[in-house]
Amino acid sequence: MKLKKTMLTAAATLLLSGAALADITVGISLPLTGPASGLGIPVNNQIKLWPTSIAGEKLKVVVLDDATDPTNGVKNAKRFVTDDKVDIIMGSVATPVAIPMAGVAAEANTPHLSFSPAVLPPGQDGWTFRMPQSNAVMAHAMVGHMKKQGVKTVGFLGYTDAYGESWLKDFTAEAEKNGIKVIATERFARADTSVTAQALKLVSANPDAMLIVASGSGAAMPHKGVVERGYKGKIYQTHAAATRDLMRVGGKDVEGAYVVSGPAVIAEQLPESHPSKKVSLEFVAQFEKAYGAGSRNQFAGHGYDAALVLEKIVPMALKKAKPGTPEFRAALRDAMETMGRTVLAHGVLNWSKTDHWGYTDETGVMLKVVNGDWKVE
Repeated sequence: MKLKKTMLTAAATLLLSGAALADITVGISLPLTGPASGLGIPVNNQIKLWPTSIAGEKLKVVVLDDATDPTNGVKNAKRFVTDDKVDIIMGSVATPVAIPMAGVAAEANTPHLSFSPAVLPPGQDGWTFRMPQSNAVMAHAMVGHMKKQGVKTVGFLGYTDAYGESWLKDFTAEAEKNGIKVIATERFARADTSVTAQALKLVSANPDAMLIVASGSGAAMPHKGVVERGYKGKIYQTHAAATRDLMRVGGKDVEGAYVVSGPAVIAEQLPESHPSKKVSLEFVAQFEKAYGAGSRNQFAGHGYDAALVLEKIVPMALKKAKPGTPEFRAALRDAMETMGRTVLAHGVLNWSKTDHWGYTDETGVMLKVVNGDWKVE
């Protein structure tokens, strides 16, 4: 009898220890190849620096390449759900890929952390949270800068996809509120290698400023196209262009460009009073120690912040359930909605049940390309 009790106790202890040591599994889909690879690779580089455990639980990370293809993103998300049994899905950096991934996550009742500002129809983002700042928040910072510069008219040159269209919508709304008018609109595909026709039309409209909506190294081509067609006005870029690829590929043609960004890109230039300065400096120190001086960018910062989010929500979810269960996935979502004010490298985040964007209008920072480097405006 005594032996039986001992064996039962040992079995119970083993079960408990097994629960305590259950892996927290994260499935991440990134464009490691394809047009948006310049955004996905920095995120993946930061993920390689993540902790191996959180709150005493082993962290298992599965990264798959979506090649900037929505079909691949959906395939990856389905694999995460069915084969890997992940607790949370992350990705993609490319908006057209992240949007259909959100549908897979919602159907599987699995929290989804998007690395792009993916705009979803009302009521369809119950399981999706965004790591980047919304286009509306960044448009607020950009339009404020345009007003100070005396800009009254803007020409738009952006992607034909969801990222371009959502920027056009949010920027136009913010601009009109501030007496700025979009007088010409042109679009191009991510895979295009020239925008000559579009640039000629925009330059002939002669707006005070141009807004280019593109990403990574791909943001340099349309910028150069507008400059080469003789445009002499101000040129603005979105936070998807807040990488050194813009300057590396664009060269002298992007000198003087204005780029809206999260604070992580220019940590040292933030005032001491900025809530994100300390965290931003920690991100920069870690990333550039691993990958070299000047290697930081907007997207690596999102990868850093995602780990901070995990470190906050996992302990909260563990109080309700164990990893690998539907209850734990629901608890992670609840934790994201109730984690409260959280200081990240890219700003102060405060998700809620009704707001899965979280950043405030004060988040965006305007940068200028000066001598091939960033300078805070």
